[in-house]
Amino acid sequence: MQCFIYKSLKKEHLYLYVDKKDDFSKVPEALFDSFGKIEFVMDLELTPERKLAKENVEKVMNSLKTKGFFVQLPPLNMPAPLKVQ
Repeated sequence: MQCFIYKSLKKEHLYLYVDKKDDFSKVPEALFDSFGKIEFVMDLELTPERKLAKENVEKVMNSLKTKGFFVQLPPLNMPAPLKVQ
């Protein structure tokens, strides 16, 4: 299964996976708007055997099949970035 991954330029470590490149029609408008500007990261072939760094591949594939998109949220235990003064 092919997927296309975009990152939010508004919030670090927030990614949107879609089943068709540049097609966000299946993503609810409020959710899509919460990403702010996005940037294409890569396309990826997903298989049940493939390991993903942060997500369960079967969960991603299931979401892509049923909804047409998947949202990868930032980790909950991530420390806040240091502020430069």
